[in-house]
Amino acid sequence: MTYRGRFAPSPTGPLHFGSLVAAVGSWLCARQAGGQWLVRMEDIDPPREVPGSARDILATLPAFGLVADGPVLFQSTRRAAYDAAFEQLRAAGEVFPCWCSRSDLAATGGLHRDGHCIAPPTDDRPPAWRLRVPDAEIAFDDALQGPQRQNLREVAGDFVIRRVEGYYAYQLACVVDDAFQDITEVARGADLLDSTPRQIHLQRVLGLPTPTYLHLPLACDAEGRKLSKSAGAGAVDPADPMPALRRALAFLGLPHDPPAATPAELLSATSRCFNRNDLARRSSHPDG
Repeated sequence: MTYRGRFAPSPTGPLHFGSLVAAVGSWLCARQAGGQWLVRMEDIDPPREVPGSARDILATLPAFGLVADGPVLFQSTRRAAYDAAFEQLRAAGEVFPCWCSRSDLAATGGLHRDGHCIAPPTDDRPPAWRLRVPDAEIAFDDALQGPQRQNLREVAGDFVIRRVEGYYAYQLACVVDDAFQDITEVARGADLLDSTPRQIHLQRVLGLPTPTYLHLPLACDAEGRKLSKSAGAGAVDPADPMPALRRALAFLGLPHDPPAATPAELLSATSRCFNRNDLARRSSHPDG
């Protein structure tokens, strides 16, 4: 099967350095494999979206030489697919409505592990819907971080797949769209390593294929906090892309100084000598 990778940003602000690292790493993995690199806009959480940021991100990527091999998929157009997956789970008895508040779950450390709601139903608001999680260990081999194991019930508990507001949670939308786009490998930041067992479990319950996973080093600030839009990470500059692009390659542990006049030339030169075994294997690292 032809390699198909993807970069899936959320439109919560402009492209910042941490997201650029993930985009570059996933692009290089796809190019090394002679496959395709797709872009998916994860715009399923309207309250968190910043108006215009999706357009800004999609305009910034080509300035860094990152051009998708197909049309952008917007998750906001995929509600029918998520509805179908949800109905499949409900028909199989895999989900349950839940009115639990944070205070209801305080005694369990904030996690729900009972397979049914422990709070009484209320007419004041609609329920969230949670996936029933078994007491099972999920194991997988990450292509960069190595063997991983997680007891899903102890770490994640019965997790929400549809929120009170009716929006579908990231975990469900992600696995449905990875299958829809025939993604063969998910190369993304190590901040999502903990989400992978939940996604693998959902794939199994829904009968969807499981791609391979590669979690790239996570760019952090000097205090070890993930660089993110919510933490005020500055946007990369599409008008002067070469410094940030060379910095991203260096952060990934890759050669970043071949002579090149444009981002496309720099990426092309890097892709010709790229070996994923050269990627930095740390899960996180300060930028700079």
